[in-house]
Amino acid sequence: MTMPALYIGHGAPPLLDDPVWRGELEAWAAALPRPRAILIVSAHWESAPVMLSASGPGTQLVYDFGGFAQRYYEMTYDTPDASDLAARVAAMMPDGQTVHQHPSRGLDHGAWVPLRIMYPAGDVPVLQMSLPTDDPHRLLDLGRRLRPLREEGVLVIGSGFLTHGLPFLSEFRIDAAAPGWSREFDAWAAEALRRGDVEELAAYRSKAPGMPYAHPTVEHFTPLFVTLGAAADPEAPGEQVVDGYWMGLSKRSLQVA
Repeated sequence: MTMPALYIGHGAPPLLDDPVWRGELEAWAAALPRPRAILIVSAHWESAPVMLSASGPGTQLVYDFGGFAQRYYEMTYDTPDASDLAARVAAMMPDGQTVHQHPSRGLDHGAWVPLRIMYPAGDVPVLQMSLPTDDPHRLLDLGRRLRPLREEGVLVIGSGFLTHGLPFLSEFRIDAAAPGWSREFDAWAAEALRRGDVEELAAYRSKAPGMPYAHPTVEHFTPLFVTLGAAADPEAPGEQVVDGYWMGLSKRSLQVA
């Protein structure tokens, strides 16, 4: 069965204790066909050329965050062997492009936090791919290369956050009001996604209201283009499955066919 491709807001570890957003992700996963494996590109691993996480069973987690309760640093997410997927992904890259299999790199919180909610049994192989560029068109091309995986039962996920202006937040409560720059960027992106306007989205640095506050660095937005590239038709409007705000940041998330 052909899997969709997703762009998800991944949240910090306290997402695991948020009943609203957690429930949305659980319901989303329950409505999807069961994946044979998951390939996820997270905002928290920027590296070129393309790198792949350790693919053996029980891949370690990366606790790439600070200031949270100790129990978050003790969580595990033991998934099955993903070596076959790693070999398949490496073979899909252009001739002459090096793909580095990182023998010790685990899953960072942009991968394991949402997946621990969506697939809590940890019984689906998971492989993480680095984000090799912030160029939207190069990421669209990368997504196109990955598109055949969907027909093989692989769930392709870009993991980020539709707005991520952490330095400009004044409140750090889950239910904090969204700042104007967050609301404006979210509304712009939602409308562009409804139109399937990939070029408008790709020109976000100059076209999007709320910049650069919504994304003082861009790695939480750019995984979207891997997802759109993996779509059968990147310009076909996807389904905006999750919306709303978390600490004032947009958690809008997308599913494409």
